[in-house]
Amino acid sequence: MGGDSFPITDHHIHIDPRNGRGIDAAKDFRRSGGTHLFLVSKPSSSFGILPSRGEDFLPVFEETLSVARMISETGIVVYPVLGVHPAEITRLLDLFPLERAVEIMKGGISLAARFVADGAAVGIKSGRPHYEVSQEIWDASNDVLSYAFQQAGEVGCAVQVHAESGPCADMQRMASVAGLSPDRVVKHYAVPGTPLVPSLLATHPDIPELAGSGREFMMESDYMDEHSRPGAVIGPRSVPRVTTRLLALGRIDSEAVHRIHVATPSRVYGVDIVL
Repeated sequence: MGGDSFPITDHHIHIDPRNGRGIDAAKDFRRSGGTHLFLVSKPSSSFGILPSRGEDFLPVFEETLSVARMISETGIVVYPVLGVHPAEITRLLDLFPLERAVEIMKGGISLAARFVADGAAVGIKSGRPHYEVSQEIWDASNDVLSYAFQQAGEVGCAVQVHAESGPCADMQRMASVAGLSPDRVVKHYAVPGTPLVPSLLATHPDIPELAGSGREFMMESDYMDEHSRPGAVIGPRSVPRVTTRLLALGRIDSEAVHRIHVATPSRVYGVDIVL
């Protein structure tokens, strides 16, 4: 099932030959029925980089795109998503004042937007810390996120948001004010109650109920592909295995599978997911 008969898409996954299993993990995804994946750039720390300007994110993005090409050779369709992890602000504040840290992060997002404009990537990654920070850092992080929404609006792409657990409902207005349609804002590692487009971990218990209600959402593994954290968050086989199991058990139907793995990501990212 999957693969040979219908598309199965992992909406948020990392494949990292430098620090993890690399292409072998991608092949596991493919053997389990996975056909399409959104390859998300990792933090600059994964590459031993502490950026001092936006252009310093270039090696991170170039390696992500190189890995995407390698994965494509296995028969998987890859959609790169590039951007700046919101936790970068904490690292940057070890060396730079807050204003400069914000400037560096915005520079990285601007660089990611140029890759989208050139057709090399399909979306921008941004967000705000998912851990407790001061009000000053919170406000600065929202400034960076608003800039990501603005850049996405200008180049016509979606934004994957990495943020605190919860609905993040304020981001709807943030996106609108910045010139980005809120229906192109995706909450990575989402809770069902978000008004943004949810990307749910494949093991989320509410998937059958939400699928049955006709709710628009995507599925992800958030697989990190790091030898130091094997299997985190869940493995690369998870999205195809869970999808085919739920379908076989009658807990979701083929219409829901198409909505989750084809219709929703195609609409949000402006791509054409077909076998």
